Amino acid sequence: MLQKRVARTRRIALIGLAGALAVSMSACAQSDRDSGGGAAGGTMIFGAAGNPKMFDPIFNDEGETFRIVRQMYDTLLMNKPGTAEVVGALAEKWEPSNDNKTWTFTLRKGVKFHDGTPFNAAAVCFNFDRWFNMKGQAAQSQMIYYGDVFEGFAANEGDTKGQPVYKNCEAKDESTAVLNLNKAKGAFPAALTLPSFSMSSPDALKKYNADQVTQSGDSFAYSDYANLHPTGTGPFKFAGYDQGKGEITLVRNEDHWEKAKLEKLVFKVVPDENARKQSLKSGDIDGYDYPAPADYQLLRNDGQNVLIRPSFNILYLGINQKGNPKLQDIKVRQALAYGINREQFVKGKLAEGSEVATEFVPKVIDGYTDDVTKYPYDPEKAKQLLAEAGATGLTLKFYYPTEVTRPYLPDPASAFTSISEDLKKIGVNIEPIAKPWNGGYKDDVQKSGKQDIHLLGWTGDYNDAGNFIGTFFGREKPEFGFNNPELFKALADADAAAPGQPHAAAYQQANKKVMEYLPAIPIAYPTPALVVGPKIKGMVPSPLTDERFNTVSKG
Repeated sequence: MLQKRVARTRRIALIGLAGALAVSMSACAQSDRDSGGGAAGGTMIFGAAGNPKMFDPIFNDEGETFRIVRQMYDTLLMNKPGTAEVVGALAEKWEPSNDNKTWTFTLRKGVKFHDGTPFNAAAVCFNFDRWFNMKGQAAQSQMIYYGDVFEGFAANEGDTKGQPVYKNCEAKDESTAVLNLNKAKGAFPAALTLPSFSMSSPDALKKYNADQVTQSGDSFAYSDYANLHPTGTGPFKFAGYDQGKGEITLVRNEDHWEKAKLEKLVFKVVPDENARKQSLKSGDIDGYDYPAPADYQLLRNDGQNVLIRPSFNILYLGINQKGNPKLQDIKVRQALAYGINREQFVKGKLAEGSEVATEFVPKVIDGYTDDVTKYPYDPEKAKQLLAEAGATGLTLKFYYPTEVTRPYLPDPASAFTSISEDLKKIGVNIEPIAKPWNGGYKDDVQKSGKQDIHLLGWTGDYNDAGNFIGTFFGREKPEFGFNNPELFKALADADAAAPGQPHAAAYQQANKKVMEYLPAIPIAYPTPALVVGPKIKGMVPSPLTDERFNTVSKG
Protein backbone atom coordinates (compact mmCIF):
# COMPACT_ATOMS: atom_id res chain seq x y z
CA MET A 1 0.00 0.00 0.00
CA LEU A 2 2.82 2.40 0.89
CA GLN A 3 4.51 1.70 -2.43
CA LYS A 4 1.29 2.42 -4.32
CA ARG A 5 0.85 5.75 -2.55
CA VAL A 6 4.49 6.67 -3.21
CA ALA A 7 4.21 5.72 -6.88
CA ARG A 8 1.11 7.87 -7.26
CA THR A 9 2.87 10.80 -5.60
CA ARG A 10 5.76 10.47 -8.03
CA ARG A 11 3.47 10.34 -11.05
CA ILE A 12 1.73 13.51 -9.90
CA ALA A 13 5.11 15.22 -9.51
CA LEU A 14 6.14 14.23 -13.02
CA ILE A 15 2.86 15.34 -14.57
CA GLY A 16 3.25 18.72 -12.91
CA LEU A 17 6.82 19.05 -14.17
CA ALA A 18 5.85 18.19 -17.73
CA GLY A 19 3.27 20.97 -17.68
CA ALA A 20 5.78 23.45 -16.34
CA LEU A 21 8.23 22.65 -19.10
CA ALA A 22 5.77 23.45 -21.88
CA VAL A 23 5.91 27.18 -22.47
CA SER A 24 5.69 29.59 -19.57
CA MET A 25 4.52 29.85 -16.03
CA SER A 26 2.08 32.43 -14.74
CA ALA A 27 1.90 34.03 -11.36
CA CYS A 28 -1.07 31.84 -10.45
CA ALA A 29 1.38 28.94 -10.04
CA GLN A 30 2.57 30.79 -6.97
CA SER A 31 -0.77 30.69 -5.19
CA ASP A 32 0.23 27.71 -3.07
CA ARG A 33 3.41 29.46 -1.98
CA ASP A 34 1.93 32.88 -1.40
CA SER A 35 -0.85 31.75 0.89
CA GLY A 36 1.36 31.88 3.99
CA GLY A 37 2.33 34.98 5.80
CA GLY A 38 1.71 35.10 9.49
CA ALA A 39 4.77 35.05 11.72
CA ALA A 40 4.27 32.93 14.83
CA GLY A 41 7.75 33.30 16.29
CA GLY A 42 9.74 30.73 18.21
CA THR A 43 12.95 28.85 17.53
CA MET A 44 13.40 25.49 15.87
CA ILE A 45 16.61 23.50 16.38
CA PHE A 46 17.31 20.95 13.67
CA GLY A 47 19.93 18.25 14.19
CA ALA A 48 22.42 18.23 11.31
CA ALA A 49 24.46 15.13 10.53
CA GLY A 50 27.63 17.00 9.59
CA ASN A 51 29.38 20.36 9.41
CA PRO A 52 28.52 22.64 6.50
CA LYS A 53 31.16 23.02 3.81
CA MET A 54 30.61 26.81 3.59
CA PHE A 55 27.72 29.00 2.46
CA ASP A 56 28.42 30.16 -1.10
CA PRO A 57 25.93 28.07 -3.10
CA ILE A 58 27.92 27.90 -6.32
CA PHE A 59 30.83 26.09 -4.65
CA ASN A 60 28.68 23.59 -2.79
CA ASP A 61 27.78 20.03 -3.74
CA GLU A 62 26.63 18.34 -0.54
CA GLY A 63 23.29 17.96 1.17
CA GLU A 64 23.94 19.17 4.72
CA THR A 65 25.07 22.56 3.40
CA PHE A 66 22.32 22.74 0.80
CA ARG A 67 19.73 22.29 3.56
CA ILE A 68 20.99 25.52 5.15
CA VAL A 69 21.56 27.35 1.87
CA ARG A 70 17.96 26.73 0.75
CA GLN A 71 16.71 28.72 3.73
CA MET A 72 18.92 31.76 3.05
CA TYR A 73 18.74 31.99 -0.72
CA ASP A 74 16.16 31.90 -3.49
CA THR A 75 16.58 30.60 -7.01
CA LEU A 76 14.80 31.82 -10.14
CA LEU A 77 12.70 28.65 -10.09
CA MET A 78 12.01 26.09 -7.39
CA ASN A 79 10.27 22.78 -6.80
CA LYS A 80 6.73 22.95 -5.52
CA PRO A 81 6.88 21.69 -1.91
CA GLY A 82 6.49 17.92 -1.73
CA THR A 83 7.00 17.36 -5.47
CA ALA A 84 9.51 17.71 -8.31
CA GLU A 85 7.20 20.11 -10.16
CA VAL A 86 8.85 23.34 -11.28
CA VAL A 87 7.20 26.56 -10.10
CA GLY A 88 8.29 30.17 -9.94
CA ALA A 89 10.36 31.69 -7.16
CA LEU A 90 12.37 34.84 -7.96
CA ALA A 91 11.01 34.48 -11.49
CA GLU A 92 7.23 34.53 -11.80
CA LYS A 93 7.20 33.58 -15.48
CA TRP A 94 9.66 31.98 -17.87
CA GLU A 95 9.47 31.30 -21.56
CA PRO A 96 11.85 29.56 -23.97
CA SER A 97 12.38 30.39 -27.62
CA ASN A 98 11.37 27.83 -30.24
CA ASP A 99 14.92 26.44 -30.34
CA ASN A 100 15.21 26.44 -26.51
CA LYS A 101 18.36 28.55 -26.71
CA THR A 102 16.87 31.74 -25.28
CA TRP A 103 15.02 31.88 -21.96
CA THR A 104 13.13 35.00 -20.87
CA PHE A 105 12.41 35.41 -17.15
CA THR A 106 9.88 37.84 -15.72
CA LEU A 107 11.08 38.61 -12.22
CA ARG A 108 9.24 39.15 -8.96
CA LYS A 109 9.20 42.86 -8.14
CA GLY A 110 10.12 44.57 -4.88
CA VAL A 111 12.55 41.89 -3.68
CA LYS A 112 15.67 42.89 -1.78
CA PHE A 113 18.80 41.02 -0.79
CA HIS A 114 19.54 40.71 2.92
CA ASP A 115 21.96 43.65 2.69
CA GLY A 116 19.13 45.90 1.48
CA THR A 117 20.26 46.08 -2.16
CA PRO A 118 17.63 45.43 -4.86
CA PHE A 119 17.13 42.14 -6.63
CA ASN A 120 16.56 42.83 -10.33
CA ALA A 121 17.55 41.69 -13.81
CA ALA A 122 21.00 43.25 -13.48
CA ALA A 123 21.59 41.15 -10.36
CA VAL A 124 20.52 38.02 -12.22
CA CYS A 125 22.97 38.72 -15.03
CA PHE A 126 25.72 39.55 -12.54
CA ASN A 127 25.36 36.10 -10.99
CA PHE A 128 25.33 34.24 -14.30
CA ASP A 129 28.32 36.26 -15.58
CA ARG A 130 30.17 35.63 -12.31
CA TRP A 131 29.83 31.88 -12.69
CA PHE A 132 30.79 31.89 -16.36
CA ASN A 133 33.82 34.13 -15.85
CA MET A 134 35.12 32.38 -12.74
CA LYS A 135 38.91 32.30 -12.74
CA GLY A 136 41.27 29.71 -11.32
CA GLN A 137 41.31 25.94 -11.36
CA ALA A 138 40.64 25.75 -7.62
CA ALA A 139 37.40 27.72 -7.88
CA GLN A 140 36.25 26.02 -11.07
CA SER A 141 36.89 22.57 -9.64
CA GLN A 142 34.44 23.28 -6.82
CA MET A 143 31.64 24.34 -9.17
CA ILE A 144 30.42 20.78 -9.71
CA TYR A 145 26.85 21.60 -10.67
CA TYR A 146 27.82 24.50 -12.88
CA GLY A 147 30.18 22.23 -14.79
CA ASP A 148 27.50 19.58 -15.22
CA VAL A 149 24.82 21.97 -16.44
CA PHE A 150 26.77 24.69 -18.28
CA GLU A 151 29.71 22.58 -19.48
CA GLY A 152 32.48 25.13 -19.29
CA PHE A 153 33.72 28.62 -18.48
CA ALA A 154 34.73 31.70 -20.44
CA ALA A 155 38.40 30.93 -19.81
CA ASN A 156 37.92 27.49 -21.35
CA GLU A 157 36.23 28.56 -24.58
CA GLY A 158 37.84 26.92 -27.58
CA ASP A 159 39.21 23.97 -25.64
CA THR A 160 38.74 20.36 -26.70
CA LYS A 161 35.74 19.82 -24.46
CA GLY A 162 33.44 21.85 -26.71
CA GLN A 163 31.47 25.05 -26.44
CA PRO A 164 29.99 26.04 -23.06
CA VAL A 165 26.20 26.17 -22.79
CA TYR A 166 26.13 29.75 -21.47
CA LYS A 167 26.46 32.60 -23.96
CA ASN A 168 25.34 35.76 -22.20
CA CYS A 169 22.62 37.39 -20.10
CA GLU A 170 20.70 40.55 -20.92
CA ALA A 171 18.84 42.78 -18.49
CA LYS A 172 16.06 44.03 -20.76
CA ASP A 173 14.56 46.09 -17.95
CA GLU A 174 14.42 45.92 -14.13
CA SER A 175 12.17 42.85 -14.13
CA THR A 176 13.13 41.06 -17.37
CA ALA A 177 16.26 38.92 -17.65
CA VAL A 178 17.09 37.05 -20.86
CA LEU A 179 19.44 34.08 -20.74
CA ASN A 180 21.07 33.24 -24.08
CA LEU A 181 22.63 29.82 -24.62
CA ASN A 182 25.05 28.59 -27.27
CA LYS A 183 23.10 25.35 -27.47
CA ALA A 184 19.87 23.90 -26.13
CA LYS A 185 20.10 22.14 -22.79
CA GLY A 186 17.61 19.40 -22.02
CA ALA A 187 17.99 19.98 -18.29
CA PHE A 188 16.38 23.44 -18.58
CA PRO A 189 14.39 24.83 -16.92
CA ALA A 190 14.42 22.21 -14.13
CA ALA A 191 18.16 22.63 -13.50
CA LEU A 192 17.57 26.24 -12.46
CA THR A 193 15.92 24.94 -9.28
CA LEU A 194 19.35 23.78 -8.08
CA PRO A 195 20.44 25.63 -4.93
CA SER A 196 23.87 26.06 -6.54
CA PHE A 197 22.22 28.57 -8.86
CA SER A 198 20.87 30.72 -6.04
CA MET A 199 20.97 34.47 -6.47
CA SER A 200 23.59 36.28 -4.36
CA SER A 201 23.88 40.00 -3.71
CA PRO A 202 26.34 41.47 -6.24
CA ASP A 203 27.43 44.08 -3.69
CA ALA A 204 28.20 41.44 -1.05
CA LEU A 205 29.99 39.21 -3.57
CA LYS A 206 32.29 42.08 -4.49
CA LYS A 207 32.74 43.42 -0.96
CA TYR A 208 33.78 40.07 0.52
CA ASN A 209 35.92 38.71 -2.36
CA ALA A 210 33.57 35.82 -3.08
CA ASP A 211 35.63 34.39 -5.94
CA GLN A 212 38.71 33.86 -3.78
CA VAL A 213 39.19 30.09 -3.52
CA THR A 214 42.57 28.57 -2.71
CA GLN A 215 43.76 24.99 -2.62
CA SER A 216 46.39 23.38 -0.42
CA GLY A 217 46.84 19.72 -1.16
CA ASP A 218 43.38 18.18 -1.02
CA SER A 219 41.90 21.03 1.04
CA PHE A 220 40.13 24.18 -0.14
CA ALA A 221 39.73 27.55 1.56
CA TYR A 222 36.93 29.98 0.78
CA SER A 223 36.26 33.69 1.05
CA ASP A 224 34.72 35.76 3.82
CA TYR A 225 31.56 35.84 1.73
CA ALA A 226 31.29 32.06 1.82
CA ASN A 227 32.18 31.73 5.49
CA LEU A 228 30.89 34.85 7.19
CA HIS A 229 28.62 36.93 4.94
CA PRO A 230 26.33 34.81 2.74
CA THR A 231 23.74 37.20 1.33
CA GLY A 232 20.69 35.99 -0.52
CA THR A 233 17.00 36.93 -0.66
CA GLY A 234 15.63 33.91 1.23
CA PRO A 235 13.16 33.76 4.12
CA PHE A 236 15.98 33.42 6.66
CA LYS A 237 19.15 35.47 7.08
CA PHE A 238 22.57 34.30 8.28
CA ALA A 239 23.23 35.26 11.91
CA GLY A 240 26.38 33.28 12.65
CA TYR A 241 28.21 29.97 12.78
CA ASP A 242 29.62 28.95 16.15
CA GLN A 243 32.01 26.18 15.11
CA GLY A 244 32.85 25.36 18.73
CA LYS A 245 29.21 24.56 19.47
CA GLY A 246 28.52 23.31 15.96
CA GLU A 247 25.58 25.70 15.60
CA ILE A 248 24.49 27.68 12.55
CA THR A 249 21.92 30.33 13.44
CA LEU A 250 19.50 31.94 10.99
CA VAL A 251 16.93 34.63 11.73
CA ARG A 252 13.72 35.50 9.96
CA ASN A 253 13.88 37.86 6.97
CA GLU A 254 11.04 40.26 7.74
CA ASP A 255 10.96 41.50 4.12
CA HIS A 256 10.48 38.16 2.36
CA TRP A 257 7.35 37.83 0.24
CA GLU A 258 6.55 34.59 2.09
CA LYS A 259 7.57 35.48 5.62
CA ALA A 260 8.71 32.55 7.76
CA LYS A 261 6.63 31.59 10.77
CA LEU A 262 9.70 30.85 12.90
CA GLU A 263 11.65 33.76 14.31
CA LYS A 264 14.89 31.78 14.49
CA LEU A 265 16.20 28.58 12.93
CA VAL A 266 19.24 26.78 14.36
CA PHE A 267 21.09 23.89 12.74
CA LYS A 268 22.98 22.00 15.44
CA VAL A 269 25.61 19.51 14.29
CA VAL A 270 25.11 16.13 15.99
CA PRO A 271 27.23 13.64 13.99
CA ASP A 272 26.04 10.45 15.68
CA GLU A 273 22.60 9.19 14.59
CA ASN A 274 21.83 7.64 17.97
CA ALA A 275 22.76 10.91 19.68
CA ARG A 276 20.37 12.76 17.38
CA LYS A 277 17.61 10.33 18.32
CA GLN A 278 18.23 10.86 22.04
CA SER A 279 18.42 14.65 21.58
CA LEU A 280 15.04 14.63 19.88
CA LYS A 281 13.55 12.52 22.65
CA SER A 282 14.91 14.85 25.34
CA GLY A 283 13.76 17.95 23.46
CA ASP A 284 17.25 19.35 22.83
CA ILE A 285 16.50 19.34 19.10
CA ASP A 286 13.18 19.50 17.23
CA GLY A 287 13.99 17.25 14.29
CA TYR A 288 16.66 15.53 12.24
CA ASP A 289 17.12 13.83 8.92
CA TYR A 290 17.70 10.22 7.86
CA PRO A 291 16.61 8.30 10.97
CA ALA A 292 17.70 4.67 10.89
CA PRO A 293 14.96 2.55 9.27
CA ALA A 294 14.94 0.24 12.29
CA ASP A 295 13.98 3.22 14.47
CA TYR A 296 10.88 4.35 12.58
CA GLN A 297 8.38 2.58 14.80
CA LEU A 298 10.29 3.36 17.99
CA LEU A 299 10.21 7.03 17.08
CA ARG A 300 6.49 6.85 16.35
CA ASN A 301 5.92 5.15 19.69
CA ASP A 302 7.63 8.11 21.37
CA GLY A 303 5.21 10.51 19.70
CA GLN A 304 7.59 11.72 16.99
CA ASN A 305 6.43 12.27 13.40
CA VAL A 306 8.34 10.20 10.83
CA LEU A 307 7.91 11.79 7.40
CA ILE A 308 8.79 9.37 4.60
CA ARG A 309 9.88 10.83 1.28
CA PRO A 310 9.22 9.24 -2.11
CA SER A 311 12.42 7.67 -3.47
CA PHE A 312 14.31 9.96 -5.80
CA ASN A 313 17.82 8.68 -5.26
CA ILE A 314 20.38 5.96 -5.92
CA LEU A 315 23.00 4.17 -3.81
CA TYR A 316 25.92 2.79 -5.81
CA LEU A 317 29.26 1.07 -5.43
CA GLY A 318 31.73 3.27 -7.28
CA ILE A 319 34.59 1.75 -9.26
CA ASN A 320 37.79 3.71 -9.97
CA GLN A 321 39.42 2.12 -13.01
CA LYS A 322 42.65 4.05 -12.42
CA GLY A 323 42.79 2.86 -8.82
CA ASN A 324 43.59 -0.71 -9.83
CA PRO A 325 44.37 -1.73 -13.45
CA LYS A 326 42.39 -4.94 -13.00
CA LEU A 327 39.23 -2.85 -12.71
CA GLN A 328 39.66 -1.79 -16.35
CA ASP A 329 38.63 -5.33 -17.32
CA ILE A 330 34.86 -5.49 -17.85
CA LYS A 331 34.84 -9.05 -16.52
CA VAL A 332 36.16 -7.86 -13.17
CA ARG A 333 33.53 -5.14 -12.93
CA GLN A 334 30.84 -7.65 -13.88
CA ALA A 335 32.14 -10.07 -11.24
CA LEU A 336 31.75 -7.42 -8.55
CA ALA A 337 28.18 -6.77 -9.71
CA TYR A 338 27.23 -10.46 -9.70
CA GLY A 339 28.90 -10.88 -6.32
CA ILE A 340 26.71 -8.46 -4.35
CA ASN A 341 23.47 -9.77 -2.84
CA ARG A 342 21.44 -6.63 -3.35
CA GLU A 343 18.09 -8.21 -2.54
CA GLN A 344 19.33 -9.22 0.89
CA PHE A 345 20.95 -5.84 1.43
CA VAL A 346 17.77 -3.92 0.62
CA LYS A 347 15.60 -6.12 2.82
CA GLY A 348 18.01 -6.09 5.75
CA LYS A 349 19.50 -2.61 5.72
CA LEU A 350 17.07 -0.17 4.11
CA ALA A 351 13.65 1.25 4.94
CA GLU A 352 10.23 0.02 3.88
CA GLY A 353 9.53 0.69 0.21
CA SER A 354 13.19 0.64 -0.86
CA GLU A 355 14.00 -1.35 -4.00
CA VAL A 356 16.97 -3.01 -5.68
CA ALA A 357 18.41 -0.77 -8.39
CA THR A 358 19.15 -2.30 -11.79
CA GLU A 359 20.39 0.98 -13.29
CA PHE A 360 21.35 4.52 -12.28
CA VAL A 361 18.08 6.25 -13.23
CA PRO A 362 15.17 5.93 -10.78
CA LYS A 363 11.99 4.43 -12.18
CA VAL A 364 9.99 7.65 -11.91
CA ILE A 365 12.17 9.57 -14.38
CA ASP A 366 11.74 9.63 -18.15
CA GLY A 367 14.82 7.86 -19.48
CA TYR A 368 14.44 4.84 -17.23
CA THR A 369 14.14 1.59 -19.17
CA ASP A 370 13.84 -1.97 -17.97
CA ASP A 371 15.71 -3.07 -21.09
CA VAL A 372 19.23 -2.91 -19.66
CA THR A 373 21.87 -5.50 -18.90
CA LYS A 374 21.18 -6.84 -15.42
CA TYR A 375 23.51 -8.47 -12.90
CA PRO A 376 21.50 -10.65 -10.49
CA TYR A 377 23.25 -12.22 -7.50
CA ASP A 378 25.35 -15.14 -8.77
CA PRO A 379 28.51 -15.71 -6.70
CA GLU A 380 29.65 -18.68 -8.77
CA LYS A 381 29.49 -16.66 -11.97
CA ALA A 382 31.38 -13.90 -10.20
CA LYS A 383 34.19 -16.30 -9.24
CA GLN A 384 34.33 -17.62 -12.81
CA LEU A 385 34.63 -14.13 -14.28
CA LEU A 386 37.43 -13.23 -11.87
CA ALA A 387 39.29 -16.40 -12.86
CA GLU A 388 38.85 -15.65 -16.58
CA ALA A 389 40.23 -12.15 -16.00
CA GLY A 390 43.23 -13.45 -14.06
CA ALA A 391 41.99 -11.56 -11.00
CA THR A 392 41.56 -14.37 -8.48
CA GLY A 393 42.67 -13.06 -5.07
CA LEU A 394 42.11 -9.46 -6.14
CA THR A 395 42.74 -6.88 -3.38
CA LEU A 396 40.74 -3.64 -3.39
CA LYS A 397 40.92 -0.49 -1.28
CA PHE A 398 37.29 -0.02 -0.23
CA TYR A 399 36.53 3.54 0.96
CA TYR A 400 33.44 4.38 3.00
CA PRO A 401 32.41 7.52 4.93
CA THR A 402 32.03 8.02 8.65
CA GLU A 403 30.21 10.62 10.75
CA VAL A 404 27.46 11.05 8.19
CA THR A 405 24.14 9.70 7.09
CA ARG A 406 22.62 10.31 3.70
CA PRO A 407 19.18 9.55 2.24
CA TYR A 408 20.78 6.84 0.12
CA LEU A 409 23.16 5.72 2.86
CA PRO A 410 21.55 5.79 6.32
CA ASP A 411 24.29 3.66 7.94
CA PRO A 412 27.58 3.73 5.96
CA ALA A 413 29.48 1.32 8.24
CA SER A 414 26.73 -1.28 8.09
CA ALA A 415 26.48 -0.95 4.29
CA PHE A 416 30.25 -1.33 3.97
CA THR A 417 30.23 -4.45 6.12
CA SER A 418 27.39 -6.06 4.18
CA ILE A 419 28.87 -5.43 0.74
CA SER A 420 32.44 -6.23 1.70
CA GLU A 421 31.34 -9.57 3.18
CA ASP A 422 29.65 -10.42 -0.12
CA LEU A 423 32.81 -9.55 -2.03
CA LYS A 424 34.99 -11.60 0.30
CA LYS A 425 32.79 -14.62 -0.48
CA ILE A 426 33.80 -14.42 -4.16
CA GLY A 427 37.49 -14.23 -3.28
CA VAL A 428 38.09 -10.47 -3.22
CA ASN A 429 40.38 -9.18 -0.47
CA ILE A 430 39.11 -5.94 1.07
CA GLU A 431 41.31 -3.20 2.50
CA PRO A 432 38.87 -0.99 4.45
CA ILE A 433 39.51 2.76 4.53
CA ALA A 434 37.07 4.91 6.52
CA LYS A 435 37.24 8.71 6.46
CA PRO A 436 35.00 11.54 7.68
CA TRP A 437 32.61 12.82 5.02
CA ASN A 438 33.90 16.40 4.96
CA GLY A 439 37.24 15.48 6.50
CA GLY A 440 38.80 13.78 3.51
CA TYR A 441 36.33 11.24 2.14
CA LYS A 442 34.68 13.27 -0.60
CA ASP A 443 37.93 14.89 -1.71
CA ASP A 444 39.81 11.57 -1.69
CA VAL A 445 37.10 9.88 -3.72
CA GLN A 446 35.82 12.61 -6.04
CA LYS A 447 38.81 14.90 -6.45
CA SER A 448 41.88 12.70 -5.96
CA GLY A 449 40.62 9.25 -6.93
CA LYS A 450 42.57 7.44 -4.21
CA GLN A 451 40.10 4.56 -3.88
CA ASP A 452 39.57 1.35 -5.82
CA ILE A 453 35.91 1.03 -4.89
CA HIS A 454 33.71 3.20 -2.70
CA LEU A 455 30.18 3.80 -1.44
CA LEU A 456 28.37 6.87 -2.64
CA GLY A 457 25.01 7.89 -3.98
CA TRP A 458 22.89 10.69 -5.28
CA THR A 459 19.63 12.36 -4.44
CA GLY A 460 18.13 13.85 -7.58
CA ASP A 461 18.40 17.60 -7.80
CA TYR A 462 15.88 18.03 -10.58
CA ASN A 463 13.68 15.84 -12.73
CA ASP A 464 15.89 14.80 -15.62
CA ALA A 465 17.81 11.59 -16.37
CA GLY A 466 20.88 13.67 -17.13
CA ASN A 467 21.01 14.74 -13.50
CA PHE A 468 21.83 11.12 -12.74
CA ILE A 469 23.77 9.36 -15.52
CA GLY A 470 24.94 12.60 -17.11
CA THR A 471 26.27 13.89 -13.80
CA PHE A 472 27.97 10.57 -13.05
CA PHE A 473 29.33 9.46 -16.41
CA GLY A 474 29.11 12.39 -18.85
CA ARG A 475 32.81 13.18 -18.78
CA GLU A 476 36.10 12.00 -17.28
CA LYS A 477 36.10 12.12 -13.49
CA PRO A 478 38.63 11.05 -10.84
CA GLU A 479 35.83 9.21 -9.04
CA PHE A 480 35.47 6.64 -11.82
CA GLY A 481 38.77 6.96 -13.69
CA PHE A 482 37.65 5.99 -17.19
CA ASN A 483 37.57 7.61 -20.62
CA ASN A 484 34.83 6.32 -22.93
CA PRO A 485 34.17 8.80 -25.77
CA GLU A 486 31.30 6.71 -27.13
CA LEU A 487 29.48 6.83 -23.81
CA PHE A 488 30.24 10.53 -23.34
CA LYS A 489 28.77 11.26 -26.79
CA ALA A 490 25.63 9.22 -26.13
CA LEU A 491 25.00 11.20 -22.96
CA ALA A 492 25.73 14.54 -24.65
CA ASP A 493 23.35 13.67 -27.50
CA ALA A 494 20.64 12.73 -25.00
CA ASP A 495 21.10 15.99 -23.14
CA ALA A 496 20.69 17.97 -26.36
CA ALA A 497 17.68 15.98 -27.61
CA ALA A 498 14.38 17.78 -28.07
CA PRO A 499 12.07 17.83 -25.04
CA GLY A 500 9.50 15.11 -24.57
CA GLN A 501 9.74 11.63 -26.09
CA PRO A 502 12.93 12.25 -28.12
CA HIS A 503 14.71 13.34 -24.93
CA ALA A 504 13.48 10.31 -22.97
CA ALA A 505 14.28 7.86 -25.79
CA ALA A 506 17.81 9.20 -26.15
CA TYR A 507 18.42 8.75 -22.44
CA GLN A 508 17.05 5.21 -22.58
CA GLN A 509 19.65 4.35 -25.19
CA ALA A 510 22.40 6.02 -23.17
CA ASN A 511 21.17 4.15 -20.10
CA LYS A 512 21.65 0.84 -21.93
CA LYS A 513 25.23 1.79 -22.84
CA VAL A 514 25.98 2.68 -19.21
CA MET A 515 24.87 -0.71 -17.94
CA GLU A 516 26.78 -2.54 -20.67
CA TYR A 517 29.97 -0.68 -19.84
CA LEU A 518 29.30 -0.86 -16.07
CA PRO A 519 31.43 2.03 -14.78
CA ALA A 520 29.89 1.48 -11.31
CA ILE A 521 27.31 -0.80 -9.71
CA PRO A 522 23.80 0.41 -8.83
CA ILE A 523 22.76 -0.99 -5.46
CA ALA A 524 19.39 0.40 -4.35
CA TYR A 525 16.65 3.00 -4.60
CA PRO A 526 16.20 3.85 -0.89
CA THR A 527 13.20 5.66 0.60
CA PRO A 528 14.61 8.16 3.11
CA ALA A 529 12.73 9.89 5.89
CA LEU A 530 13.07 12.79 8.28
CA VAL A 531 11.60 13.03 11.76
CA VAL A 532 10.26 15.98 13.75
CA GLY A 533 8.88 16.35 17.23
CA PRO A 534 5.16 16.64 18.00
CA LYS A 535 5.35 20.44 18.41
CA ILE A 536 6.59 20.94 14.86
CA LYS A 537 3.93 21.61 12.22
CA GLY A 538 4.09 22.42 8.52
CA MET A 539 7.19 20.45 7.48
CA VAL A 540 6.59 19.11 3.96
CA PRO A 541 8.83 16.14 3.01
CA SER A 542 10.36 16.51 -0.45
CA PRO A 543 11.46 13.73 -2.82
CA LEU A 544 14.48 15.93 -3.57
CA THR A 545 15.23 16.53 0.15
CA ASP A 546 14.26 20.12 -0.70
CA GLU A 547 12.46 20.94 2.53
CA ARG A 548 11.79 24.62 3.19
CA PHE A 549 11.48 25.74 6.79
CA ASN A 550 9.54 28.96 6.19
CA THR A 551 6.27 26.98 6.37
CA VAL A 552 7.22 25.41 9.70
CA SER A 553 5.81 26.48 13.03
CA LYS A 554 6.51 25.32 16.56
CA GLY A 555 3.48 25.03 18.81
